[in-house]
Parts: sequence; C-alpha cells; structure tokens
Amino acid sequence: MPSVVVIGAQWGDEGKGKIIDYLAGKAKVVVRAQGGNNAGHTVIVEDKKYAFHLLPSGVLYKDKLNIIGNGVVFDPEGFLKEVEILEAQGIDTSNIRIDERVHVIFPYHKKLDALEEEARGEDQIGTTKKGIGPCYMDKIERSGIRLGEMIDKEIFKDRLFRQVERKNEIIEKIYGSQGFDQSVIYETYCEYAEKLKQYVADTTILVHEAMSAGEKVLFEGAQGTLLDIDLGTYPYVTSSHPTSGGFCIGAGIGPNKLQEIIGVVKAYTTRVGLGPFPTELDNEVGDLIRVKGNEFGTTTGRPRRCGWFDGVMVKYTTRINGLTSISLMLLDVLSGFEKIKICTGYEIDGKVTEHFPANLKALGKSKPVYEELDGWEEDITKVERYEDLPENAKKYIARIEEYVGLPVKIVSVGPKRNQTIVRESIF
Repeated sequence: MPSVVVIGAQWGDEGKGKIIDYLAGKAKVVVRAQGGNNAGHTVIVEDKKYAFHLLPSGVLYKDKLNIIGNGVVFDPEGFLKEVEILEAQGIDTSNIRIDERVHVIFPYHKKLDALEEEARGEDQIGTTKKGIGPCYMDKIERSGIRLGEMIDKEIFKDRLFRQVERKNEIIEKIYGSQGFDQSVIYETYCEYAEKLKQYVADTTILVHEAMSAGEKVLFEGAQGTLLDIDLGTYPYVTSSHPTSGGFCIGAGIGPNKLQEIIGVVKAYTTRVGLGPFPTELDNEVGDLIRVKGNEFGTTTGRPRRCGWFDGVMVKYTTRINGLTSISLMLLDVLSGFEKIKICTGYEIDGKVTEHFPANLKALGKSKPVYEELDGWEEDITKVERYEDLPENAKKYIARIEEYVGLPVKIVSVGPKRNQTIVRESIF
C-alpha cells in the first residue's frame, strides 16, 4: 500500500505514537494534518522515551520527510522547544517541512482559552489551554494569521496589531484581565519567523509529488475519532477533525488517495477529561488498569479514566472512518485478569442498541451490555508470534474482530518497537 492512514478509533491516547513510529520506518513521508500541540505521542526506542506534541513521529528517522500539513494550528514556541530538545539528543530535524498555510497560535489565544475555560465553571470541557480552540475560531472567522504571512514582516505587523487590539478588548472588557503589548508579540514572533523560514513550504505539493512517484506515505493521526468536532461527543471534543476525512482537508489530498486506514484501539477504553463514558470502571479494576497501563496524559499528565473495551464505539468509528483494519494496543495490560468484558450493546431507557448515540444525554444514560470472556495469567510482553499468545488472548482478539467486522492486523504487547506482532504486512 503506498498510503497508510493511522486513526485513533477511541477518545485518543490509544497508542498511535508507537504504531506511527513502527510504520514510519517503512514510509518515505510522514504527514501530520490536524490539531496542534494539545496532542501527544510517546515513542520508546531502545529504552529511550520521546514525547512528541507537534512534530510528526517520523522525525526519529533521518531519511524520512516529515510534514506538518495545512490543517494543523501551529505554536512556534512549542515547535522550537521540541526541536531544541531533539537536537540536544542528537536528532537531525532538517527533514521537517511546515505548510505555509498553517494558522499560528499567539499568546492571546492561550490566554483566551484559559479565561473561557475558567468562566465555564462547572461546565468546563477539559481544554489543555494551549490556545487550540481560539486559533481555530480565528481561522473560521477568517481573521487568523497564517505562517506564510507571519514570515512577511510587512503583512504580519499590520495583521497582528489589528488582532491584538481586538483581542485586548475582549480580554480586558469581558474578562477583566490584562491584555498584551503588540510590539512585544511582534518582536518575539519575528525572531521565531527567522528560525522557522528553513522549514516552510507548500507541503501539498510535496505530498502530491511523493504519492505520484509511488512513494510510501504515512498519514499520522492525532487525538481520536470521538474527539472530532462534528462526529465526536460534542462539546467534549477537540477543535478539528481527527478522522480519516480530516486528512483530505488537512493535507490537501483527495479521498481516493487514502488506501489502508488503520484504526488504533486499546484492548480496553480510556478517556481524559469530562463527558459520558459508558464502560468506565470507577472502581479498583479501573484503578488497576490505569496503573498497569500507565494511563496518564503525554501532554497534560492527567490521569485517564479507564474501562472495558467498547465494541459499540469501535463499530461506530469503523463506519465513519472507513477503517480497513485494527491495531490492538496494550493487550499486555489485561494479563492477570480472571475475566475480561467486551461491551456489545447499550441499554438506553430499557431498549438495547448497537448504535453509538449522537445525543449526549442518551450516551450519558447508556448502560453497557457486556459479554464476559475468560482472561489469561501469562506475561505476554516477550511473545513475538501471534501463534504463541495464550489461547484466551487469541479468543479475545477473535471476538473483537467478529464483533467489529475488521481484521486485527497488528497486536502490541509492550511499549517498545520490538514488542509488536504484525499478523499482516501494512506497507
């Protein structure tokens, strides 16, 4: 397959970073197409841990072209800090390109994000306060500033000063907080612009040329399907489209260019922040999964809510993404459980459905209908072949395949690259 898409098929944090890193070794180009540094991928290579927030995970490979596509909202300060950390570890970052169309996150975006979240009180949505939502708001309002404009000092100064003036009115008059000095932001971001020039390009051309030449292109998803601004559990969502369709817009390609679409799912379910979670285990079992799986956010450090595998959810995300296969992550975390459950339906007001509800109130009332399977005691972290997994682990995988209607092509039994069982070649 010359093009492979990696999609988070739950609420994010599914372990996409490991699979992206694994597949990036076989690709020529790695593309990030939505979100910003509110996302996080953790990659472990030879006992060394790398935390990515904005950079494509393929940057660890010297011979890969890593693209930040036009659909991303871009934090220059965050990007340059990540680059600095990687270069200090001996990682070459010259293989990164940023689309000139990306919208830039400014200090006023971050401040407005925090002020609005605070103003929500008990109705907070759990934003990371990285300025993502306010930046996308400016983009949709058509008042945002793109990276190509930021590099042109003359255009940038005019656009920025007008924006800061408008944002200061909101910050000062509505929230009663202190605004920003236009000149300080301008000088700081002009310094950023000088450092960023070397990375800026029209990346839609680069992606097109690579695909036309038959090169292997990996599209790297951030966040998860249930955080999609349209198709997720609104309003507890992100501000972009972490679904397969998001790549078409965010990378500037046609939908017919997406071939293998891999849904990354945990062998259980997690969620960060607020919102309904039908299979949540607010008990000692959930606590044990959290500890065994090290379920704490890469970007925020927040503890994740944990629960059993939700087949209803994954059936839904399979449909709306057009998934062709599954990568099942963190199967090793379930070792040691006597019984394991899979949610195969929701009971809502006395009726059972296998469809994931669009209505948040209905989702909040959903009671999971479970199938119970026998667990396994064996440590599977050293298993290299699918055939060598415990019989009950294979039965668990087979039931997920049967219920969701997709093959599980990859099984992860630990965080390292070599703890990956590939049942069918992807690239």
